[in-house]
Amino acid sequence: MNIHEYQAKGLLAKYGVAVPRGGVAFTPEEAENAARELGGPVWVVKSQIHAGGRGAGRFADDPEGAGGVRLCRSLEEVKENARKMLGHVLVTRQTGQAGKEVKRLYIEDGCDIARELYLGMLIDRATSRVTVMASTEGGMEIEEVAAATPEKILKLAIDPTLGLMPFHGRQIAFGLGLEGKEVGAAVKFLRAMYRALTELDASIVEINPLVVTGGGEVIALDAKMNFDDNALFRHKDVADMRDEDEEDAMELEAARHELNYIKLDGEIGCMVNGAGLAMATMDIIKLHGGEPANFLDVGGGATKERVTAAFKIILGDANVKGILVNIFGGIMRCDVIAEGVVAAAREVSLHVPLVVRLEGTNVDLGKQILADSGLPIVSADDLGDAAEKVVKAVREAG
Repeated sequence: MNIHEYQAKGLLAKYGVAVPRGGVAFTPEEAENAARELGGPVWVVKSQIHAGGRGAGRFADDPEGAGGVRLCRSLEEVKENARKMLGHVLVTRQTGQAGKEVKRLYIEDGCDIARELYLGMLIDRATSRVTVMASTEGGMEIEEVAAATPEKILKLAIDPTLGLMPFHGRQIAFGLGLEGKEVGAAVKFLRAMYRALTELDASIVEINPLVVTGGGEVIALDAKMNFDDNALFRHKDVADMRDEDEEDAMELEAARHELNYIKLDGEIGCMVNGAGLAMATMDIIKLHGGEPANFLDVGGGATKERVTAAFKIILGDANVKGILVNIFGGIMRCDVIAEGVVAAAREVSLHVPLVVRLEGTNVDLGKQILADSGLPIVSADDLGDAAEKVVKAVREAG
């Protein structure tokens, strides 16, 4: 689960991470009031969407104008910029051309920036440890730094039995070229950040840029936090921060039915049981020249109702021009899948080619249910045959 910048800063501040003062606003009037309370004389008005690159982004209705992060020197400027940003679609490198509508802003104190750095903490699956990543190249996409100048990225794996110790903090601080009281501020910052990550079950905390002020303070000028969905039951306060407006509607609907669904850009919808089989299905579709429209794992214990919901979600994607159902019945019975497919196809008036490959428990009964349905369902003998048939059907239909 992702949260907004202002929410991340609120959580980090509770652990002692230094952040600028600020306030959230949903209207131009609230933005002006938030700026007035901060006092000024300089404020930053920040669009709050779940995407990076906001400062370099542009609004769809004003592509030549300012981006999603703006510096203001008067209350009138704050209100006027808030009016130009709220309710408008911001397009960044991460949103794609569709962009995202800005529905809230963060009004923040201006900052005396002397240096911009990068700092991140994430779970490294290769080492099964929290890894600290730091760079002197703050304010840039860390992926670009990694590609162009990987030597400028410091990495440090933290032993979970020790946690992040002061000597770890000093190692990172010295690596970033910090001096004097900046080192102590950085050590305090890093230890607080580590506590926030581990105690809140976050999968990543990213500060970009981390700034060193003219007075030697170390402050999080931006903040991004992602959380492990499986641990949210332990953190109701974090779960309550979920902004469903920022999430894909079909993925939300899938979550309500306990389906693992991720929307992709292709045209062949996939419904499969098992994550590994789902990935293999997407691979073989591509091997035969098609493009998968989604990843969808109905799980091993799916009911007829859940299968019907999965089918509807796939057909809710306007890009889908064909569907491949690939089921290996172990715990999941093929007849249950077949009943769900038939029920959903009838309910939504199936209008695209449908290829079904069933194998496993009750496979003969499942195939009989499909054959007796009277629907134009194409049966396949194996996965390769299924992929070939659905790709061919989509090409002929399109």
